[in-house]
Formats: sequence, structure tokens, C-alpha cells
Amino acid sequence: MLNDRKKNLLLYHFIVFLYGFTSILGALISLQALPIVIYRMFIGALGLAIFFLVINPNYFMVKKKFLRKVFFSGIIIGAHWVTFFYAIKISTISITLSMMSAGALITALIDPIYNRKRISSYEIFFGCITIIGVIIIYRAEFQHLIGITIALFSAFLSSLFTILNRNLVRENNFTTLSFYELLIGGVVCLIFYLVTNGYKSSDFELEGYDFLWILILGFICTSYAFNASIKVLQYLSSFTVMMIINLEPIYGIILSILIWKDEAFLSLNFYIGFVIVLSSIYMNSIYNKRNEENKII
Repeated sequence: MLNDRKKNLLLYHFIVFLYGFTSILGALISLQALPIVIYRMFIGALGLAIFFLVINPNYFMVKKKFLRKVFFSGIIIGAHWVTFFYAIKISTISITLSMMSAGALITALIDPIYNRKRISSYEIFFGCITIIGVIIIYRAEFQHLIGITIALFSAFLSSLFTILNRNLVRENNFTTLSFYELLIGGVVCLIFYLVTNGYKSSDFELEGYDFLWILILGFICTSYAFNASIKVLQYLSSFTVMMIINLEPIYGIILSILIWKDEAFLSLNFYIGFVIVLSSIYMNSIYNKRNEENKII
């Protein structure tokens, strides 16, 4: 029999697998990036609303003083997903996920600036290693220059969202925050779409298996993943969670290779750069863990 920790360890691997699977869904869905995100955010918010009504309607309550920050976070996560799916559409899943993996170190570098703390020398060191890996990827896949740049910007937005949410979670229910961020992000994305494009029903028409992929993306990869990840945090350390979530690009790239076979393979230098980026993230995580243990001692 598995104990609670082992069960939740396996569960979190599955959740991270779902996060990696979102990139596959983004490539499979025939819609452009913005309509995909609009569908995802509204369906995700609907899933959480149903969860609230069944479990506890009080989850709809959020403190008024945090509404401005929640509104801004909703815009950030919406912009992150739009740039994420757009990068996939104009480059490849492997390239996009390799750039997204740099998000952990981007967070480590901008978090001290946002919270007015000193940036440690080892974070600067690992940041430089990451930059070397990114440069190698840039040179190896120069034909995807725009996609790489947009994916890096998406990683920055993801890091910014994480930092903003970290402070909000301390005084609010994370699931409640997720609901309002998804709802607000969906509304803002829809308004942006209407202002820049006008309404075109063809932009939202689902073809083939699109309806199924959209439902999986909204309910399973968004609503379910958000809720399940909260439960897991009660049993796993932040270090374990951080190490597992770094497997997301690996899961996504392996899936893309299995589904699209030769089309998913890129140049050797790309994978060298990706390994450098991923290695710097793991080394930074291990160094952080040791520093925390030394402080306790």
C-alpha cells in the first residue's frame, strides 16, 4: 500500500504531465492562440464555479482590498497563455517548452527585485548559465527566432504571475484566486479580441476533435489541475514540488516526439542548449535546498 506522500507524489507527477500536455493540445487545436485562451479561461472558470457550488459556495468570496491585484494577475496569466500558444503555433512545442523552462530562474532573478531583496551571487551564476543555453538554442534554431523570443517573454509573464500570486495566496484561498483570475483573464482577452479583430464567428468555429481538446484543456488541464495541485501541497515540500514541475518540458517534448515522430526532432545543438538550461535549473534548486537546510541548522 502506498502512503499519503507517495500517492501525492505520483499525483503531482500526473498534474505536471497534464501541464506538459497543454502544449500538445495547443498544437492539436486548429484555432489561433487568442480564441484558444478565451475558451480555456472561461471553461476553466466554469469548472471551478461548479466545484464551489458543490463543495462550498463561500469560495466565491474574495477580500475587496485584493481585487486590483487579482485583476492584474488575471491579465498577466491571460497574456502568458496567449504568448505561450502563439509561440507553439509559429515555432515548435520543443522550442516553446525549452524556453518556458527558463521561467524558474527568471523568477529567482526578478523576485528579489520585486520584493526589494538582495540577489544572491549563485542565482546570478546560474542565470548566466541559462543565458548560455538560450543563446545556443537561438543559434541552433535561428529560423524560429520570433517564436523563441515570444516563448521567453511568455516565461517572463509566467514568472511575474507566480511572484504576484505568492503574496496573494498568503491571505486568500488559492482556488478562489484561480477562479477570479481565469474569469477576469477570459473577459479581458475577449474584449481585446473584439477591439482588435471585431467578432468573427469563424475564429471560434471548432473543427474535427477541437471540441474534445478544448474540453480537456479547460476542465482537466485547468480546473482539475489547479484543484489537485493545492491538495498535493499539503503532503510535499516546496523543494519536491519545484523539482517535479521542472519535468514539464521533458514530458511535453517526449509527448511531441511520440505523436509527431520525426517532425518533433530538432538539431543536436538545440538539445545541448536545452540540457544546459535544464541543468542550471536543477543546480539552482539543489543549491536553494542546501541553503535552506543550513539556515535551519
